[in-house]
Order: sequence, then structure tokens, then C-alpha cells
Amino acid sequence: QVQLVESGGGLVQAGGSLRLSCAASKRTLSPYVMGWFRQAPGKEREFVAGIRWTGGSTYYADAVKGRFTISRDNARNTGYLQMNSLKPEDTAVYYCAVDRSVVVTTIIASYDYWGQGTQVTVSS
Repeated sequence: QVQLVESGGGLVQAGGSLRLSCAASKRTLSPYVMGWFRQAPGKEREFVAGIRWTGGSTYYADAVKGRFTISRDNARNTGYLQMNSLKPEDTAVYYCAVDRSVVVTTIIASYDYWGQGTQVTVSS
């Protein structure tokens, strides 16, 4: 079992930045995958970014490519999502999740463990 705790959400103006954190209870997430997803009101949950814990290869949704950066800190067993140039359409609850595989996937059902979510609101 892996517990995930997100933090770092909040209210920011368009063009601003936020960094989300996801702390995992498991001693190491290697060789699994951590993903970030988001869900806006009235919309389905969607993939944002993913990272292989071993090696650090990353994958991004087109909507955030070039603006968001996913990373991980092995020593802290914590993942991060740095969000720059935020837009009002980025407003959503953001979730981190862990998939017990070695390939980053965008498929929600593939992820085994989920955090509680953190609200990100971008004002125009």
C-alpha cells in the first residue's frame, strides 16, 4: 500500500507559477511511475504528466507541454509538478497517482494509488 499526500495548490493569477508536491509513504517508488492528473468542474479527469521513478523519463499532455515540469526527489520520495505560465483553463483539482508499472501511461485505470487532490485556481 502507498499513501500519497499532495500539497502546494492555491490561487494564482494568470501567468503565475505554482509547484505541487506529492509525498509518498513507500520507502522508494522505484521502479514505478508517478503521474499527475487534473479534474475541472464538470469535466473528466485527465492526464497531465508522468515520470518513471527509475531513470526519470517524462511524458506530458500537449496542453501543458513547455509550461509544466514533472520531477522527483529520490531521497525525499517526493514528486513535483512545477507549473509556469498558468492559464485560467488550468484551474482544477490536481491529483498525483502511482502506477506499479515501468511505462508511463495516460490511462487512469492503470494507476493503483491516488492522493486526495489539491485545488489549483488560476484567475484571469
